[in-house]
Amino acid sequence: MGVAGAGGGRLRASSAKKQQRQRTLNNIKITLLCGFITVLVLRGTAGFNLLVSSGDLDGAAADAKVVEDVERILAEIRSDSEADDVVFVVEDGSSSTPSPRNATAASFGNFSASATVVKVREYSLGPKVTDWDAQRREWTSRHPEFPALDPRRGGRPRVLLVTGSPPGPCDNPVGDHYLLKATKNKIDYCRLHGIDVVHNMAHLDPELTGYWSKLPLVRRLMLAHPEVEWIWWVDSDAIFTDMAFELPLSRYDGANLVIHGYPDLLFEKRSWIALNAGIFLLRNCQWSLDLLDAWVPMGPRGPSRVEAGKLLTASLTGRPPFDADDQSALIHPAAGAEGRWMDKVRADDGEPPPGLGDDRWPFITHFVGCKTCGRYEDYPLDRCIRGMERAFNFADNQVLRLYGFQHRSLTTAKVRRVNDPATNPLQAKEAALKMDAKFSST
Repeated sequence: MGVAGAGGGRLRASSAKKQQRQRTLNNIKITLLCGFITVLVLRGTAGFNLLVSSGDLDGAAADAKVVEDVERILAEIRSDSEADDVVFVVEDGSSSTPSPRNATAASFGNFSASATVVKVREYSLGPKVTDWDAQRREWTSRHPEFPALDPRRGGRPRVLLVTGSPPGPCDNPVGDHYLLKATKNKIDYCRLHGIDVVHNMAHLDPELTGYWSKLPLVRRLMLAHPEVEWIWWVDSDAIFTDMAFELPLSRYDGANLVIHGYPDLLFEKRSWIALNAGIFLLRNCQWSLDLLDAWVPMGPRGPSRVEAGKLLTASLTGRPPFDADDQSALIHPAAGAEGRWMDKVRADDGEPPPGLGDDRWPFITHFVGCKTCGRYEDYPLDRCIRGMERAFNFADNQVLRLYGFQHRSLTTAKVRRVNDPATNPLQAKEAALKMDAKFSST
């Protein structure tokens, strides 16, 4: 038994040596192949032939051309890999200002040891647009079939509601079900108020993932729909719960961005929850394009987003340490630009707050942190599902009453008949369209 075991060990050792030699030969082959490919690439890119000398150019001219081509290639590589940087500085908890192109931290002067200096690579949503307002006016004048005031909305400005969801299925099948319900809810509201709706499921920019994906989408829609006055972004986890409420756009004549927020938290406390970037109205104008350009530098995934997250945590009150998010990146310049942006921002905190008092119930119920489509929700899934079910059925009752039905309760999808509109259908329709006399937006 012992001899047989020793012989088996020698055979295994010999086999291992053969495998080692084979791996070495394979590595040599791969190295030679890579070298050959490199020669082919240099030959095709730099414009010189390593095998046959050209008879049309003398040696000096050929060498000069080779040097010129190599320098050109190296310059292109540097320009691709070393993009212009944007530098942000936070001094003792104060706000920061982005640097101009090609600026460095040193160009800002001397800072104390407590200053936070963050450098992120410059990033653009697309070619710079500088005269969008004039282009829009010219386009609408040439296309009278798209009037600025929508006749479907009683002569009100055109509004495009935009929402989105991941391109793939949810991690939890229940999430797909409630995503469908939330989308149906938005379609119902838009149909009742003559608003166009876009539901996006594509990542338009691989660098801007997660919450940041809304920025390239909003910009593309602004440029593709010059007839639209307002882009209305609504997160997928938000549900309309007052289907009769009409946006009071006339109140926002002097504003370009209307967003739910609290001015005291924004300017006095610089809180990272001062604004809610999950729901906002953005006017289709040059100012808004400039805002998107100022908003996006912290968004590209990778080191830029990580470093920007450190700056936002240092400059905003109560913000936990994590990568840069779109909401904090919007609050950061809004609170520190000294009027550059806030002159055109309407931070609406609701008076009275939604859900309080006897006048109205909440216009939109936003289930922030539930994340039923993902795996890392901030609240128990069953609690979120119960709340979303009740909110959806509550809103759905306001639609079903047009047809004489309502849900048996807010916890079930089953419906029951509440009246028979067949006896006097037009009178029933008029009563249903009023929804309720107290729900007037004026």
